[in-house]
Amino acid sequence: MDYIILTAIGVVAIALVLFLRKYSHTDPADKATDTPQDEGRNHVPPATCCGAHEVCEAETLLTLTDEIIYYDDEELDRFRGKAADDYADTEIDEFREILLTLQAHEVAGWLRSLNLRRIEPPSDIRDEALMVVSEFRDERRANAEDAKKKSS
Repeated sequence: MDYIILTAIGVVAIALVLFLRKYSHTDPADKATDTPQDEGRNHVPPATCCGAHEVCEAETLLTLTDEIIYYDDEELDRFRGKAADDYADTEIDEFREILLTLQAHEVAGWLRSLNLRRIEPPSDIRDEALMVVSEFRDERRANAEDAKKKSS
């Protein structure tokens, strides 16, 4: 009788774990299988959001829309599905050339565009782009704080 109860508890526990893994999006491995469109529809602005979504979207890497915007980079579509570590030096240079032509406020949008197009940029380029986005955010926050202090 004890074995039946233990087996039933084990089956229920396994079913619960499987259910939570399927319907919970806290596991990064599960997020990797989500489509970018799902992320955009499920996006909820943070509680600290100022309500100026037009401005905030320029700073975020989240896919807020499923509209693909090209940055004169249509030729990168041929890299769809290629792993970040599989690029040749000449291919990495193609990504770098485009990154260098972008203004700082365009880089987050470019990364979103690549994501929607299922293009994984080379690791070095992704790191460089994320650094640009981070510096842009820091600069905007510093400017906003300065403006707030001046108005006080």
